[in-house]
Amino acid sequence: RLSKVKLMRFLGAAHVEIYRNIPLLIQLFAVYLVITEFLPDIFEPIRLGSWLMLSKAGLFVACPENLLFVTVASIVLSTLAAWLVFRRDLKRLTREVAFLRAIALFFVLFFFFWVAFGCFGWSKPTLEGFAVEGGIAMTPEFLALWVGLTLFTSASIAEIVRAGVLTVGRRQWMAGQALGLTDGQVLTNIILPQSLRLVIPPLASQFMNLTKNSSLAVIIGYPDIVNIGNTSIVIMGQALEAIVIIMCVYLLLNLVIAFVMGRINRRVNASWQKGFK
Repeated sequence: RLSKVKLMRFLGAAHVEIYRNIPLLIQLFAVYLVITEFLPDIFEPIRLGSWLMLSKAGLFVACPENLLFVTVASIVLSTLAAWLVFRRDLKRLTREVAFLRAIALFFVLFFFFWVAFGCFGWSKPTLEGFAVEGGIAMTPEFLALWVGLTLFTSASIAEIVRAGVLTVGRRQWMAGQALGLTDGQVLTNIILPQSLRLVIPPLASQFMNLTKNSSLAVIIGYPDIVNIGNTSIVIMGQALEAIVIIMCVYLLLNLVIAFVMGRINRRVNASWQKGFK
């Protein structure tokens, strides 16, 4: 919504206003309805070569063989490379900018290593009788939950980041451009580091809301912890114990998120205050 291109501003505003103002429950039902009613059946799926299959039965994507080893190795190598780049960037950039660059590099390298290791062998989805063999399978319920939560949460996070960027005065942009920096360089080196201290607190709330909103998976039949708890209540009749376990799991997840985001917020504020001394 901050783009200089009118079409991009319109598309950004439409995305935010539509997905942020429609209740999440309705969005989950709508996405699940599209997947189960409007997609083709499993015998005539939407294909992307032999790498992807999309149908009423869900989404099937090719993946490297020995998936667990490939994923762990990619995480380790990406983390090591991102840490080395972060330490190098600290010599010439602020800690906040170096951290953002390291996070972006981690995801890029993770995808690169994941694909590179896959060159030794891919498990591709193929239709065998009435079922799909190979690859990674996403059920319609999980796919609907993933898409619905992503669209709903991304709209709120986009507004948080936009508000943080707008809190930085226009003169900061003008000063950066006067130094010969491009808009992208001004944004990453001047604007974002100043807006982080205002973005992180509401961002922590959004991450916790995302965790709690995942409990709506029970509405579309995805077997999350709430659904499993309800099943155990019906079978065993121990309602109190099941509810307490569910509460403790969500409490633990939110406490971890609050702790991590609190540490990040304190580091950012400390760096901000140090810059004025």
